[in-house]
Amino acid sequence: MSSVIDLRAYVNPGVVQTLVLVDLQQEYVAAPRVLALEETKSALANCRAALAHARAMGLPVAFARWIDRTPLFNKASRFSRWIEGFEPHGVDMIFERNRPSCYASADFAEVMSGGGGSFVLAGFAGEAACLATAIDAFHRGHTVTFLADASASHALDDIAANDVHRVVSSVAGLYGDVITTRTWIARTSRKGSWRGLGDGSEHGRTA
Repeated sequence: MSSVIDLRAYVNPGVVQTLVLVDLQQEYVAAPRVLALEETKSALANCRAALAHARAMGLPVAFARWIDRTPLFNKASRFSRWIEGFEPHGVDMIFERNRPSCYASADFAEVMSGGGGSFVLAGFAGEAACLATAIDAFHRGHTVTFLADASASHALDDIAANDVHRVVSSVAGLYGDVITTRTWIARTSRKGSWRGLGDGSEHGRTA
């Protein structure tokens, strides 16, 4: 299968976004584990769509996972393993850390900085890893696009999970673009377009 190479990727690597999938691990789907999310079906379906699209387009893919020596995300337990269907391929990048932000991984921070600092973010959990990563990206001058419907958040006290995620998505919009998976796929499917970036009109809101 032939493909068209966008020469802008050579002169400005920042036009190519990396898809970063965060913590797609069994810990978040293994009820009744304490971190199991209430509803992940829709979010995972959108993560799968984003991953399939990135691979079809030849975009870089990175997986970030939480690994710790605690009862949660313990490397020796099955709960730290990837959710079925989200196992990295040989060309994919893998980053490990034990703090919410992906930038807690020195390797992640170095790769993002060296690659133009532009990436698409999806995965779990919205109120923790995703939001922390978006804020850290902003303070580093990096460009983050958060796929709000390819993520989910936990309930907080008496606030329902869906309500928490809606607020988290709005807050994330202060630090980057917040769009739907469908919008991102359509945007990066345009002939000759490697941007994955909006025209600025979607900044700070969910598409």
